Amino acid sequence: MQAEVARKLLEIKAVKLSPSDPFTWASGIQSPIYCDNRVALSYPAVRSFIKTCLAEKSVEFGTFDVVAGVATAGIPHGALLADVLQKPFVYVRSSAKDHGRRNLIEGELHGGQKVLVIEDLISTGGSCLTAVEALQDAGATVVGVLAIFQYGFEKAAAAFSAKNIPFDTLTTYDALVSEAISMGYIAPEEIHTLKKWRENPDGWGALYV
Repeated sequence: MQAEVARKLLEIKAVKLSPSDPFTWASGIQSPIYCDNRVALSYPAVRSFIKTCLAEKSVEFGTFDVVAGVATAGIPHGALLADVLQKPFVYVRSSAKDHGRRNLIEGELHGGQKVLVIEDLISTGGSCLTAVEALQDAGATVVGVLAIFQYGFEKAAAAFSAKNIPFDTLTTYDALVSEAISMGYIAPEEIHTLKKWRENPDGWGALYV
């Protein structure tokens, strides 16, 4: 699954690799990779494939009652999964609305329900774990977090471990790099650059470019 998902993301340019001409993230970090899994929503075949993979992977988390998407990119993929599984769906805002009922969680959620959280991408894990905390504060039990892609940062693994929240993804940074090489997307000599970035994403721009 990891290789096939990675290949499809590269083919539709949901993930772009450019070691010699890095991207600048909103945080200011320079990176040889840019990931926007929302692009997959525009490709019905890929969208359907990802939906099926999420459904297959979700069984690893045991039984759960509700699917929750993390705003904003996790919302469509979470809704698609909930539809396949025929389960209720809610989504968690990054901050509560400043009007109306001032909801942080949109949809109907009952205390004691088991929830699987869906995100498109895990980098440091911060947004996912903020959503997890909101769900727990609402009385839900979070069985885990499932996403499409992860960079494999140690910081993320440590953050999830500290909160005792299991997580998994359909594909990984390592699988993506491997597929990119086999597709001729990048040259083998660029692997070193990509590895160095993941080891030190904050300082890579200054040290390796």
